[in-house]
Amino acid sequence: MKYLNFINEQIRSTIEKNDNLVLFGQNISAGSCLGGLTKNLKVNGNSKIINSTNSENSLCGFGFGMMMNNVSSVFFMKQLDFLLLGIDHLVNTYNIIRSVKKYLKSSFTIMPIIVDNGFQGPQSSFNNFGDICSIARIQGYAISTKFEAKEIISKKLFSPGFRIIGLSQRLFKEEIMDLEPVYSNDNLSLIQYKQGKDVTIVCFNFSLKHGLELSEECEKEEISSSLFNVTSVTPINWDKILLDAKKTNNLVIIDDSKSENLSCDNLASYIAQNDVINTTIVKKVIDENWLGANSDQMEIDMANIIKKIRKK
Repeated sequence: MKYLNFINEQIRSTIEKNDNLVLFGQNISAGSCLGGLTKNLKVNGNSKIINSTNSENSLCGFGFGMMMNNVSSVFFMKQLDFLLLGIDHLVNTYNIIRSVKKYLKSSFTIMPIIVDNGFQGPQSSFNNFGDICSIARIQGYAISTKFEAKEIISKKLFSPGFRIIGLSQRLFKEEIMDLEPVYSNDNLSLIQYKQGKDVTIVCFNFSLKHGLELSEECEKEEISSSLFNVTSVTPINWDKILLDAKKTNNLVIIDDSKSENLSCDNLASYIAQNDVINTTIVKKVIDENWLGANSDQMEIDMANIIKKIRKK
């Protein structure tokens, strides 16, 4: 099944099991329904679907206000980049609410489409998901596989509190990855899909596809790999990755975010402070052309990475 269709299916299934909801966003039940993401939404009882205007600051305040009044809501966004227009609420309002969160019984979830294809122009392809979440330590999930879609949407969409669940437009028309985890922490922020003994591969943002390809290339060279996907960096405990990296003594970190403020650098710093491990970081190069429309493809020199692993 395609990534977009599976996500839509999980959203509809979770919504139909809940009541007293407000779902809102621009054209979520009209026109293209955000490219099909919110197609065929149905609600129960006194729940409502609102085709709202394009006013991100007001809509963020709307969602936080409902959460404070015991109404759970989801704000579907057609583009992550414009969420920064709601920065006052994401930082100030959220921090006020956080101080009384133990009393909250409702939720507010923002579900943006992350347009990182690049072909739509610079303002439509920043992919600054990590930047937004780090501003006020917002819990932000990036979904890549069937397991993540099922677990995160069913358990987090209407869990009391606030979070952002990001979806990659780049993956919309691709078959969703169907991987069975060997480990998942309680918060679903760290998922392990493979256990190996020669190299530890850790993926950030929506780079799991690259990590899986590298793992498969390693297998061809008789190199056994552990494969982790970091779905959310807030909060996250790096100890599970550190323990695995100590065993393999080889760590490859992949992050396809378009940002200078990368979460993968935090992991690399943590590893360096706690042990001496052969570490390779694969990330996008920000150059003078990065603001132009581009294919936004991430190139990985797998042969060179495998060579480094063998050398160590």
